Amino acid sequence: MWGAARFLLCSLLLATLHGTETAAQETQPDPKTPCANWMGGAPGYPGHNGLPGRDGKDGKDGQKGEKGEQGEQGPKGDNGEIGSRGVEGPRGFPGNPGMKGEKGEGAYVYRSAFSVGLAGRAPHPNVPILFSKIFYNEQSHYDATTGKFHCSIPGMYYFAYHLTVYLSDVKVSLYKKDKAVLFTYDQFQKNNVDQASGSVLLHLSAGEEVWLQVYGEGENNGVYADNINDSTFMGFLLYPDLDLH
Repeated sequence: MWGAARFLLCSLLLATLHGTETAAQETQPDPKTPCANWMGGAPGYPGHNGLPGRDGKDGKDGQKGEKGEQGEQGPKGDNGEIGSRGVEGPRGFPGNPGMKGEKGEGAYVYRSAFSVGLAGRAPHPNVPILFSKIFYNEQSHYDATTGKFHCSIPGMYYFAYHLTVYLSDVKVSLYKKDKAVLFTYDQFQKNNVDQASGSVLLHLSAGEEVWLQVYGEGENNGVYADNINDSTFMGFLLYPDLDLH
């Protein structure tokens, strides 16, 4: 019985609540009428900011602004590659003559030469042959009284001799500073006039002497000269030593 009473009570409560909601709905004024706010509540709080909207379309370009101030100069850039060679330009006009230079030292020419001949026949052996016939001896470097050439200019010299051989064999030698440096031997042919010759290059120092002489005994002294046959001796300087320049 207690359960039936509880069921009945719940049913009445539900009916009462339903009736009350229906009446409220029927008596609710239209919010659009002037009297709609006569029973309105207090204003609510502002809501939260909504989410940002999407980007709009790009606008049109504005007018060109005024020219700004010049900026600071930047650092120097790297050197560029060398360009190709340009076309050669036209030839210029001749320049004005320069000033006259100072007078230089004159080049000195060193000279030393002689050429001599035998005046008679059969010179003495083992002593310098006296060539007393002078063809050339401008510097006087050959001494006709001794038969010797005296070196006054150190350097390289050329010497040569050409001898007529007659009546006997000939043995001659060229001496430099008391030492024989060249020998010549010619065997005489009976009833014939022969020739003996020799030549050499020698370096001489100042004061050295060169001469020609017969060596051996008297039977090897066939050096000859007369009015139609000559026996000659000559020499000259090729070039002086460098330290003279």
